[in-house]
Amino acid sequence: MGTIRDYFAKTPLQRERLSQIGRLSDRLAVDAHVADERNQLSLAAIEALKAIHYPAFTVPREWGGLGIGLYEWVLYQERLAQGDASIALGIGWHLGIIYDLREKRSWPDAVFRQLCKEVVEKGALVNRAATERATGSPSRGGKPQTVAIRKQDGYELRGRKTFTTLAPVVDYFIVTATIEGTEEHAEFLVQRETPGVRIDPTWNMVGMRGTSSHDLVLDGVRLPAEALVYVKASRHQGTASPYLLFIPACYLGIALAAREEALKFAASYQPNTLNHPILYTPNVQQWLGQMELELSAARHYLYAVAERWDARPDDPAYLEPELGAVKTYAVQTALSVVDKAMRVVGAHGLALSHPLQRMYRDVRFGLHNPPMDDMVIHSLAQRAVKEAETAGGS
Repeated sequence: MGTIRDYFAKTPLQRERLSQIGRLSDRLAVDAHVADERNQLSLAAIEALKAIHYPAFTVPREWGGLGIGLYEWVLYQERLAQGDASIALGIGWHLGIIYDLREKRSWPDAVFRQLCKEVVEKGALVNRAATERATGSPSRGGKPQTVAIRKQDGYELRGRKTFTTLAPVVDYFIVTATIEGTEEHAEFLVQRETPGVRIDPTWNMVGMRGTSSHDLVLDGVRLPAEALVYVKASRHQGTASPYLLFIPACYLGIALAAREEALKFAASYQPNTLNHPILYTPNVQQWLGQMELELSAARHYLYAVAERWDARPDDPAYLEPELGAVKTYAVQTALSVVDKAMRVVGAHGLALSHPLQRMYRDVRFGLHNPPMDDMVIHSLAQRAVKEAETAGGS
């Protein structure tokens, strides 16, 4: 008999992998609580993920990875987030970047192949360092204040990046910078051991504390010319990318974990005014039923869009707004479900020893992960306007 946790697994292999990740996720829940209290990254969680070769799941098959598709990947991300949302979000950036590079092949082939080799053989981790205090979300197209200065033998980078998730354990940073004297927006692949690279431990937030999203400081970092891996002639506001579906998967994972906490509490708590646990009271069942309805709709939406993208849509431009819409809808759902779970558990869920208060704080970070809600709504509106204009001209 299937459960809400494995309902969307479609093949025996997916169920087997999901079960493995599920066992790991359940073990990580204890470390997640400790990491949150101490405001630090769970190194044990990272090592556990490397032990099952999770960082290589999106690496191309021809280079030693599993090469899994979008649907299968969000399935595992959702399950992992039920135990440790910070780690799921953090490793999601790594896996998403590899997935994105695999699909677009925008980098020099030799560079990407070498990076994948290190991921497969050493468990190397990579993340983008794109956000800056002065520019806000990179998706809005702000000009990077980090500058790349041309030198005779390569480049020199100077700048500071914020919100660099999993900063203490990332091996390679993909740094966005403006090439001095131009409007060119470039990406550089920077190894953490490079002189001039340092981590400033600035992360001290109310939620997602275990992501250790500290500042990355680049103080005269000298790089060879081949470290420049990608250049765009001009900046532009980004649209939703398929790999960003790992973000709504993580927040739905938090919601599923909150649901489980609500069910456990309702099944065990029996005040002396009742002769049965509150699980059987009409008002609690109303909350639980609403949670089931909202989760079902959001999860079906997530997996339907992921499956549609894996099938290589004939008109990807039409589907692209849905990628952002899933994130907005899933986060709204997750917020609602966690709030309802808190109502079921009541003041007990506010105790710092209770996992629900961490979920309550963590889930709110979904509002600040890309794509931003206003951009999602705008893209959906533009699609509708285009359809109206086309119909009017026919």
